[in-house]
Amino acid sequence: MRHNYLSNTPLNEARPLFLKAAEEAGFTAQTELIPTGCAAGRITANAVYAAISAPHYNASAMDGIAVKAADTFGASENAPALLKKDSYVTVDTGDPLPEGTDAVIMIEDVREQADESVKILSAVAPWQNVRQVGEDLCMGDMIAPAGTRITPALAGAFLAGGVQRIPVKKRPVFGIIPTGDEIVPPTAEPKRGEIIEFNSTIFSAMLAEWGAESRIFDIVKDDKALIADAVEKAAATCDAIMVLAGSSAGRDDYTAAICAALGQVLLHGVSVKPGKPVVLGIAMDKPLIGLPGYPVSAMVIMEEFVKPLCDLYYRRSSAESENVEATLTKKVTSSLKYEEFVRVTLGTVGDTCYAVPLPRGAGVITSVTKAGGILRVPQNLEGYEAGEKVEVRLLRPKKEIENTLVITGSHDPLIDEIADIVNRSSLGFTVISSHVGSMGALRAVSAGQAHMGACHLLDEATGEYNTSYVYKYFPNGGATLKKGVGRVQGLMVQKGNPLGIGAIGDLTRCRYVNRQRGAGTRVLFDYLLKQNGLAPTDINGYGNEKFTHTAVAATVAAGNADAGMGILSAARIYGLDFIPLYHEEYDFLVSDAYTDDPKVKAFFGILESADFRRRLEDMGGYSVNERN
Repeated sequence: MRHNYLSNTPLNEARPLFLKAAEEAGFTAQTELIPTGCAAGRITANAVYAAISAPHYNASAMDGIAVKAADTFGASENAPALLKKDSYVTVDTGDPLPEGTDAVIMIEDVREQADESVKILSAVAPWQNVRQVGEDLCMGDMIAPAGTRITPALAGAFLAGGVQRIPVKKRPVFGIIPTGDEIVPPTAEPKRGEIIEFNSTIFSAMLAEWGAESRIFDIVKDDKALIADAVEKAAATCDAIMVLAGSSAGRDDYTAAICAALGQVLLHGVSVKPGKPVVLGIAMDKPLIGLPGYPVSAMVIMEEFVKPLCDLYYRRSSAESENVEATLTKKVTSSLKYEEFVRVTLGTVGDTCYAVPLPRGAGVITSVTKAGGILRVPQNLEGYEAGEKVEVRLLRPKKEIENTLVITGSHDPLIDEIADIVNRSSLGFTVISSHVGSMGALRAVSAGQAHMGACHLLDEATGEYNTSYVYKYFPNGGATLKKGVGRVQGLMVQKGNPLGIGAIGDLTRCRYVNRQRGAGTRVLFDYLLKQNGLAPTDINGYGNEKFTHTAVAATVAAGNADAGMGILSAARIYGLDFIPLYHEEYDFLVSDAYTDDPKVKAFFGILESADFRRRLEDMGGYSVNERN
């Protein structure tokens, strides 16, 4: 018998041809809203933001006694402090911090006296052993961008952030049509010449692993009209169609003809073995795959065409999890008593994969949702030094890690918005950022640990931003400063500004919350203090440090501070009043080695996009600068 194939196309040509046709036919995800408790395993359709802070109240992190930290100052083993019954409150882990207290002493460090007073053998600092509002999540923080697979931990993070319903991508439904005169339903006693139909069970399970649903139709005899009717019914109720055992070159193979009548046959025959006689086409605007009857052949086609089709639907890339050698950017210390699993973000810069350890607090669930891998620290090992090579178990595909744009430095929510835009697109990479301050950006780019860094460092002598620092850290070149956005820094205060704060000088009469050392906002604040003839010792709370603008805003909104410096968008999220103080430049330092990197170019292309500018307008307090 003559075997007639419409084509014998190489796999690397056949796959993109099929996927492009499917995309043009409208094979793309729709959105549905589902309860968060049912969302594990699904894919976010939009960015998801925290509706409340987590924790949403100041909570004791230990069993012990809640105290006012100032009452313990000076206490030591040689000179213990004695606290009377009315100056402390017994608390358990998770209890709200009682009014008038700002620290917790572990019960192990408390010596109870007969008159119910207690002896304190060491002092505690304000907020020690306390989980402050927003320690894990701050209201308005992006918990996950669009296109994120919802893990069990992420579902928990959504609930911790007060998100009750999640917009997810609807699962694609594949209609599975078994065909053949000799095919029968599963039975323990098949007759001679009968072949048990089990392919649909295999393929349905494979589809479920890839995030798709299946609708298995009754077995259809080798009759062109009957098969055509089944295909039309499947096209009317499903997102894609698979015809089983309907793609040979034999006399009863009607799939290609039916597909041609209902749409277009793209390929009949691909140069793979097994799996050669596949039919690929579009029928009634739905992708159609005619699978070979032999299960091994059909499974090859499922892996090479149907799985990529599911990935196209979700706009994702996929790979098997594995271990990777990575270089630590920070020292990791560990207790000798335990085997410890440290979650890290991962990104490849040049030929090196870098691992950035995430916070290890027992209550910080976002360290799980953000992790790209897990670093195991064996028992009896004190940890690893910065720069040391370690083995990391991947939680995300290696290809995703390799195709990651690594940004470090100053925090700004606009980077999260860009990451969301990237995830919505088909750009083929992801964005990760670590908040280590503007000085940290200079160090990371200089050390080759990031493609680019975000910074807003004020030169007090010239009043210019960033330029002098780049000359100082890169005297011989090696990095280029790219204009980012202008933004307004100011004081965030309670709604209605009850303390009448209007300028830096007013901070001497209130409680302040600061940014960490090395942060551009901290540099600006120190500059403004000098301009007003003030010293850090004049500010109550100067040492109370946070790593993000939203964390500062959450602290003020929770009443743990009266004022803090930050950006307008953070103040808006928390409904705080904002006193503008300074217009600054938030720019990006790009290593010269990656100026032409497609990911970097795409990043700056997004900065120019209408979508991004609309987001900036919604956030407030930004202006778009001219690019260089």
